Amino acid sequence: MRHVSEKPAADDKVAVVIVAAGRGARAGQANGPKQYQQIGGGAVIARTLDAFLTHPKIGPVVVAIHAEDGALFRRAAGANADRVVAVIGGTSRQESVRLGLLALRSHAPGRVLIHDAARPFVDAELIDRTIAAVEERQGALPALPVADTLKRETAEGMSGETVSRAGLRAAQTPQGFPFWPILAAHEKAHQLGKADFTDDAAIAEWAHIPVKIVPGSPDNVKLTWARDIAMADQRLSSASRFPDIRTGNGYDVHAFEPGDHVTLCGVAIPHDRKLSGHSDADVGLHALTDALLATCGAGDIGTHFPPSDPQWKGAASRIFVEHAAKLVRERGGRIANADITLVCEAPRVGPHREAMTETLSAMLRISRDRISIKATTNEKLGFVGREEGIAAIATASVVFPGDVPE
Repeated sequence: MRHVSEKPAADDKVAVVIVAAGRGARAGQANGPKQYQQIGGGAVIARTLDAFLTHPKIGPVVVAIHAEDGALFRRAAGANADRVVAVIGGTSRQESVRLGLLALRSHAPGRVLIHDAARPFVDAELIDRTIAAVEERQGALPALPVADTLKRETAEGMSGETVSRAGLRAAQTPQGFPFWPILAAHEKAHQLGKADFTDDAAIAEWAHIPVKIVPGSPDNVKLTWARDIAMADQRLSSASRFPDIRTGNGYDVHAFEPGDHVTLCGVAIPHDRKLSGHSDADVGLHALTDALLATCGAGDIGTHFPPSDPQWKGAASRIFVEHAAKLVRERGGRIANADITLVCEAPRVGPHREAMTETLSAMLRISRDRISIKATTNEKLGFVGREEGIAAIATASVVFPGDVPE
């Protein structure tokens, strides 16, 4: 497991503390603490880690584990164990969070998310909403309106009164905060011996840090009881047995015209000509847009961004890709892989491949290892071989929920 100070992330990256030091007794101990129990063929904590480590806005991740769980954590996390910092947690959740925050001091992130390991169904959209609401002196709390009627119980076990649900919200994690204020709040509570806070938003409120509520997710459940583990396993196992995996293809070509650079896969490359097109003529992103739209039967790039519409003149093609990716997510799809082949005699693509991959990772909200960018020549044949233009072929694979229809 690496140390945070070995390779600091970019300043705009958001740090994460994942709390995984509890014993989870209510979920049963037959297969270990709940964060290490199996759901859908993998450990709960492995799925939680994957949600954050594949998110393009996330930087260093610290996991607070129990002193006896080092080997258990490594087995459960697999290769991701070396991508995070594991620290020994405390005897309470509050103390574990404090120790996790202390481990991030050398990195000095601007913002930090604090998340329970036992919430493995957190998704990228919820992470984005929480991050967006964190400001220099403001935290963020994802929460859902309370749906059930609330009753106050008397000492005799009777229903004493009905509690109004107006304004009540059920808190979730990840909860987001400006890093230094929430660390200072935890340190102050520790020094004063105040150890009765049930979540980090409560500590922030006590320390007079405003906390903005953002919409939570009904899927972002906390696994507490043995029945929760069984239901999560059934949900994921069923999906894994009957996956709905769709593949879409896209092709695009643009001719050269006078200019001083070409834009390929979101990266401007100096060249003695540019590509002709109504937008920035990025053939790679245009082909990828069509490939993504094909996975959910949403037409093609011209359907959504007709070249006859003047508003798209000179537009950056990342707008098209992000729109297609949004449509995929709205239909429940998760982008599993994107593969782009650029066909050209010049310019050379190799020196820019890393920048292209990083740009696509941010656009698609998937990890770099799920992106492939290749280049080939046309062996001097055809319009590409005569250096009259550039072509691109793209393939996208997307996993959708539910069974494959017969």
